[in-house]
Amino acid sequence: MRQIFLDTETTGLEHKLGHRIIEIGGVEMRNRRLTHHHFHRYLNPERDIDEGALAVHGISLDFLQDKPRFAEVAGEFLDFVRGADLIIHNAPFDIGFLNAELARLDMAPIETVCHAVHDTLRMAKESFPGKRNSLDALCDRYGIDNSRRTLHGALLDAEILAEVYVAMTRGQESLMIEPVDEPQAELATATVFSGNAGKRAQRILRASPEEIEQHEALLGVIQKESKGKCVWLADDTEH
Repeated sequence: MRQIFLDTETTGLEHKLGHRIIEIGGVEMRNRRLTHHHFHRYLNPERDIDEGALAVHGISLDFLQDKPRFAEVAGEFLDFVRGADLIIHNAPFDIGFLNAELARLDMAPIETVCHAVHDTLRMAKESFPGKRNSLDALCDRYGIDNSRRTLHGALLDAEILAEVYVAMTRGQESLMIEPVDEPQAELATATVFSGNAGKRAQRILRASPEEIEQHEALLGVIQKESKGKCVWLADDTEH
């Protein structure tokens, strides 16, 4: 499985008003492991940047004057995402801007190039209805360090999103699985029978309440994504 975690920064909020992309960042993951293969470009938007957008990402027009136009990197970018699943936080925003840029070049929408698009904001809202589900809020929820994120940046946000996605979909709070000397969850001892070996003691590792909550939230997402066909849930179970 090849996945690209993607983010963009723009001159403003509405591509329909002529706003443009000024930064693209994407990181590649294969089989749930980052490959250190990434795409990152700053772009000259050939227009002014809204003050509100500048306050969010801090990228000035002066800084972008000598950067390439989108047309100059479009082919390289499409090669990077080709055939992959795109995973984006608030995907309609980024996809709208990318398709607007491609349309200016008379090129097909990005959905025709990549395999699929997944929106982690929608996933988070389904798992945590009524709660804040911004990228920063999800970092707090899953214990992911986002202290470097003083301003929005496409590549950094894509890297953070990769960690958030792994935590959301597997309950794992880091991309690196560290060896654990002592289990943190509650341990119990049970007596079991093993064929002709007779009785023997076996330790049972019980899930913590937090792990159970994360597991149930994940099953709820799977249940909704599979339209009620989650094999781990009984037919009469509602999530």
